[in-house]
Amino acid sequence: MVESKIIPFSEVTKFHGHVCPGSAIGYRAAEIAIKMLSSSRAEDEEFLAIVENDSCSVDAIQVVTGCTFGKGNLIFKDYGKNVYTFVNRKTRDSIRLSLNMSIDEIDPEFSSIRKRAFSESATDKDREKFDKQKNALSEKILDMDDEEIFKIDSVKIEIPEEARIFKSVKCDKCGEYLAEHRARVENGEFVCIPCFDNYSRS
Repeated sequence: MVESKIIPFSEVTKFHGHVCPGSAIGYRAAEIAIKMLSSSRAEDEEFLAIVENDSCSVDAIQVVTGCTFGKGNLIFKDYGKNVYTFVNRKTRDSIRLSLNMSIDEIDPEFSSIRKRAFSESATDKDREKFDKQKNALSEKILDMDDEEIFKIDSVKIEIPEEARIFKSVKCDKCGEYLAEHRARVENGEFVCIPCFDNYSRS
């Protein structure tokens, strides 16, 4: 097994800007994935993350795993689910983590404290209480057992191909460049998605 040094949570906070339960969830998911898949932080595309939401958790996953949109090893599926799939391309092993419980189940008081802290009538005391509760909840998530916070499954998936570099083409309407595989053809011209006049009879 590869001995991997996990980046400390403080580095996630530095990148994300604050401590929160979402970044703590992402940190735990990434930590478990690196440990279970015998991997280290990705320098290139040897490690892959597929995330099913665009929450705070994804910032933590980027920092800990080294998976990013720019490298092509972070894939976003807009399902709004706290589900994370990780792949070690070298071993072809994959795991899928789905959150076992909601934030409200982990801390039943958190939502009401947050609502009060962000209301127009919030006092300094309300905001201070929220910060303390947020930090305590994040700490609790960081300390939870792996199987307590996530349902963890070994899965077999069709591993996406590595990122490809595409030629740039100019949109014939706005004049801006785009990757050719994202271009649309309209009246025999290449156009970008925002300029494309989508035809539909549905």
